[in-house]
Amino acid sequence: MNETAIGADLRRGVFRPGDKVQLSDPRGRLHTIVLSPGEQFHTHRGWIEHDHLLGSPAGVIVESTSGVEYQAMRPSYEDFVLSMPRGAAVVYPKDAALITTLGDVFPGARVIEAGVGSGALTIALLRAVGDTGSVHSFERREEFATIAAGNVADFFGGAHPAWECTVGDLVESLPQAAAPGSADRVVLDMLAPWECVPAVAEALTPGGTLICYVATASQLSRTAEAVRASGLFAEPRALESMVRDWHLEGLAVRPEHRMIGHTGFLLFARRMAPAVPPLERSRRPQGTAPSAEDREAWFGPEITEHAIGQRTATPKKLRRLIRQTGTRARIEAEQSGEIADPAGGEQE
Repeated sequence: MNETAIGADLRRGVFRPGDKVQLSDPRGRLHTIVLSPGEQFHTHRGWIEHDHLLGSPAGVIVESTSGVEYQAMRPSYEDFVLSMPRGAAVVYPKDAALITTLGDVFPGARVIEAGVGSGALTIALLRAVGDTGSVHSFERREEFATIAAGNVADFFGGAHPAWECTVGDLVESLPQAAAPGSADRVVLDMLAPWECVPAVAEALTPGGTLICYVATASQLSRTAEAVRASGLFAEPRALESMVRDWHLEGLAVRPEHRMIGHTGFLLFARRMAPAVPPLERSRRPQGTAPSAEDREAWFGPEITEHAIGQRTATPKKLRRLIRQTGTRARIEAEQSGEIADPAGGEQE
């Protein structure tokens, strides 16, 4: 059975040990649990036996010991990403959707990803490329790569056959991992993607797409200027997305008070054919050319996680998150009498 069939079976069948289940109460509060025989889910309003859910299909109603009813569903991709263990900030589902659609990540595509983080975007890319494609991720920090591997295994029910992860620097490792012109798409989620433009241009096939995800306007500007200066890409396109839910209750139909605003900027650029310069975009002349001091103030400062307000989990938290990932594989292995390895695989 291929990976798609296995994934479909995991999301269509009855609840099994190791499955994640999302419980919602009458007030819309959500709780995500991992099913394990004999375990209980406790709240301040009673508890629910995991055994009452095992063997049931999605969409059932279960009752706690105090009489509170909960609706049980399988987590969607969005639910899974927002509740999974993460040591680094994740690419939100709204941005992952634009990366896979506007970036034209198609079934069978060969994708290079740099900055795997906690694996949220990796999961979206693997779903987009399907059984016949491939995603090769590069991550500098081994702890993040381990957490991502556990989350990927939890989502797909095991190690994904189309995924490979290399721990190391993209610029140094990419020439050994990808032949020139062999990648259809390159996705960069890192602090300084402009440093990788020449390397990823070499790996991209003519007409292939470079997709960069950055947090701040200064990062976006530096990346766009580097793409233009390389002379290897068509004119880049930049955008961001914002999502606002609506309140629906009778005639009270209005926007919700909260929304998902800025999370990051996306930049898309298409690779030109070898030795073919891009068309020069006609632009209105600027009133005043920037001075050397202006350019130094904008492009000079070093971009660091601290400078852009990006928080990194402490080593203690990372160790705890690594223990939490790969839960599905461990529970399934316990049920079958096997020993699961930390990456989500199994050993006899």
